Amino acid sequence: MEIIINGQNLTLDEVVAVARHGAKVVLDPKAAEKVKYCRAYVDKKVKEGAVIYGLTTGFGKFSDTLISEEDTKALQRNLIISHACAMGEPLPQDITRAAMLLRCNTLSRGHSGIRPETLNTLLAMLNAGVHPIIPEKGSLGASGDLAPLAHMVLVMIGEGHAEYQGEVLPGAQAMAKANIPTIELAAKEGLALINGTQIMTAIGCMVTYDAINTAKTADVIAAMTTEASCGIKKAFDHKIHDLRGHQGQKNTAKNMLALLEGSNLAFDKIPNKVQDAYSIRCIPQIHGASRDSLQYAYDVLSREINAVTDNPIIFPDEDEAISGGNFHGQPVALAMDFIGMAISELANVSERRLERLVNPQLSGLPAFLTPNGGVCSGFMITQYAAASMVSENKVYAHPACVDSIPSSANQEDHVSMGTTAARKARMILDNTQKVLSIELFAASQAVTFRGEEKLAPATKAVYDMIRQEVAPITDDVVMHYQMVKFDNMVKDGRVLAKAEAVCGKLL
Repeated sequence: MEIIINGQNLTLDEVVAVARHGAKVVLDPKAAEKVKYCRAYVDKKVKEGAVIYGLTTGFGKFSDTLISEEDTKALQRNLIISHACAMGEPLPQDITRAAMLLRCNTLSRGHSGIRPETLNTLLAMLNAGVHPIIPEKGSLGASGDLAPLAHMVLVMIGEGHAEYQGEVLPGAQAMAKANIPTIELAAKEGLALINGTQIMTAIGCMVTYDAINTAKTADVIAAMTTEASCGIKKAFDHKIHDLRGHQGQKNTAKNMLALLEGSNLAFDKIPNKVQDAYSIRCIPQIHGASRDSLQYAYDVLSREINAVTDNPIIFPDEDEAISGGNFHGQPVALAMDFIGMAISELANVSERRLERLVNPQLSGLPAFLTPNGGVCSGFMITQYAAASMVSENKVYAHPACVDSIPSSANQEDHVSMGTTAARKARMILDNTQKVLSIELFAASQAVTFRGEEKLAPATKAVYDMIRQEVAPITDDVVMHYQMVKFDNMVKDGRVLAKAEAVCGKLL
């Protein structure tokens, strides 16, 4: 698979294809001409001695310090090595690859003033699998993701470290092994490479893509729990959801009916039962609201991955280099805080459904889903683990974007904390997937008491897949090992794929 970039129509699915599946990236020839044209303008302005931020001046508070033409290369190198201040664990490889792609894509718009050979170096690294080691912490999310992106550029100039063919090497050594020449940065190039939102956006793309699939998986798991609880599926009738009109709610209701089609455990009406508890009856309203939030984040990121986000932005035809603030990560920050809360809610309601399964006063099933209660504890502590992660999510869901802190001697006096918001959303997603996997574990156990042969065809396909790896629990076992298996099933998409193979693509 080959992805052609021009800075205008890259999609989130294509970002994932490059980041996770190694799709090759090619620069559109028309975009290459725009890059070349813009660079010629930058060279002209440097020779003329024009006063342009980041070309012939220092950075941040030093923007009023003029730089001579002979010092412009030193200025750009110093920018990179001084700004490589990130800390913490390295970003995962898929996020690093996504960030490299997004940086190439924004530079290909031809408004950043980078040389074609510099852009081609970053493209060559991406295609060859030279992955800079980028520590995850240290960005304020305004002036872009300066610190982490500087670590990406270190490798381009023969510094820093990179992973290549499974080995972490000094940057110069990794580039030599991949037969990619290192570069010497020219005027504007260091700033063009690090002044943007590509780290927060890369994290956001991976989180949003996975969260959309997790939301669909949550519907599958909720459907099995509904059956294990002998739920009333009339609550999912399109007539009541059409009256409210929220698309996520309507889609979730349709999913639930498709998943429960043919079930002999969930019916439109059940004798002596008028309605279910909210955690089952309100699945469309709860899951649907999260789904609408995910769509908002998807839309924001779809714009951001094709945005020019550095500074100054060059307009050669208008003979202008405009200092603005497109590097400010506020749009992404708000979306990531929003998505973090939305994902948290999927875990919140999942844990409540889990409680209904293990609590005999609510389920009518054996206490803690064990046939040998007393001697065995069964699923008792699985609910503790889920509750712990739900509570942890509540801490992570505190918005990062409202916590601005001034920097650069108060020149940069409002920052977005967008990268922090994106990193938090990623942690929330991991916890939520784990909580959902515990619910699925319990639901599959619960239906053994109801009769798995009564499941709907879609949920029965999921159940049969589960039983290939995990047998019903009769006596106590080390639950952790089983829980890890369920976590993997949720994360690798097997649960969703098995259900969709029977009932069709979920919305």
